[in-house]
Amino acid sequence: MQETRLDTARIRAARRVIDPMFLDTPLYRCEALEPHLGCAVSIKLETANPVRSFKGRGTEVVASRLADDGSRAVVCASAGNLGQALAWSGRGRGLDVTVVASRFATAAKLDRIRALGARLELVDGDHEAARERAADIARHDGIRLVEDSLDIETCEGAATIGLELVDAAPSFDAVLIALGGGALATGVGHVVKALAPGVEVICVQPLGAPAMTRSWHRRRVVTTDSTDTIADGVAGRHPIPAVLNDLLLVADDAVLVREASIVAGMRMLLDHAGLVVEPAAALGVAAILEDRDRFADRHVTTIVCGGNVDMDAFHRWVADPVHRP
Repeated sequence: MQETRLDTARIRAARRVIDPMFLDTPLYRCEALEPHLGCAVSIKLETANPVRSFKGRGTEVVASRLADDGSRAVVCASAGNLGQALAWSGRGRGLDVTVVASRFATAAKLDRIRALGARLELVDGDHEAARERAADIARHDGIRLVEDSLDIETCEGAATIGLELVDAAPSFDAVLIALGGGALATGVGHVVKALAPGVEVICVQPLGAPAMTRSWHRRRVVTTDSTDTIADGVAGRHPIPAVLNDLLLVADDAVLVREASIVAGMRMLLDHAGLVVEPAAALGVAAILEDRDRFADRHVTTIVCGGNVDMDAFHRWVADPVHRP
C-alpha cells in the first residue's frame, strides 16, 4: 500500500494516551438484523462513552499532546460531536476549550458542549462558516485550532477502532464506514488495508451531502454549494485535499444513500438492535438496504459512530420514515 499521512506505530501509541473508557468498544454479531438485511452483520458500537461518539478517541490524543506542550487553550469548529469530545478531553487536562458551531446544529449536542464547560460560539450559516470563524479565533488569540480530519491526531485516534477490528481476528469481509470529513474513514481504512488487506473498505455518505464521495470518484476535490441531509455530522461541503489523498489510498468504494434509507436504518437499529443512533451512525445499514445484492451472503461490519440525536426529531423520523424536518 502507498503511504498515507497516518502511521500504524503512532496509532498503536495513541492507545496509551486515550482514556480506556473510549477503547475496546463492543464488537458483536447482531443476528436480529440479519433476516432483514440478507447478510451477516456485526456492529462496532462507538456510542457507549461519555460523549456518545467515536470522536473522543481523537480528542484524547489532541488534548494529551497540547497538555504535554504546555498549551492552555484550544478552539475547534464542530457540528456537535467533535465539540463535545474536545470539551470532555480538554476539561480533564486543564484546557480552555472554545467550540464554534452553526446555530442550526442539533440542540442536544450544543447543550452538551455547554454542560461540559466549553465556551460555545454560534454563527449563522453552516459548518463551513463555523470553520472560518474558528480559524479567525485561533489567529486572533494565538491558540491551537483543531481541524477535524486534517489534524492527524483526529485520524489516528479514530484509527484505533481499526486496530480493534483487526485484532478481533475478523471473519467479516467488508467494513462500512460513515464518511464526512474523513477522519474515521481514513483512520480505520489505513489500519484495515495495512493489516487486513482482504477486507473491503466501503465509505458511505448521504446523497444530500456528497462532496467527499464525488471527490473520491473524480480523484480531485469537488465542493458543493449546500447540503440537504438529516445526517448533520457528515454534512461538509469542502473536502480537505490531504484527507482526500489518504482516502484515495485506503477506500475501495464510496457510495451515496438516500434520506429514506438513513431513516430506515435508524429504525432497524432501534427495533432489532435496541440502539438509539444519530443519522450518520445508520449510514452503513442504509448502504446495505440500497444494495442488498452486493452484500448478500457476506459478513459485513458497520461502525455505529454516534448516538447524539435530538430525541424529538428521532421520534418523528422513526414514526414516519418519509418525514423530513
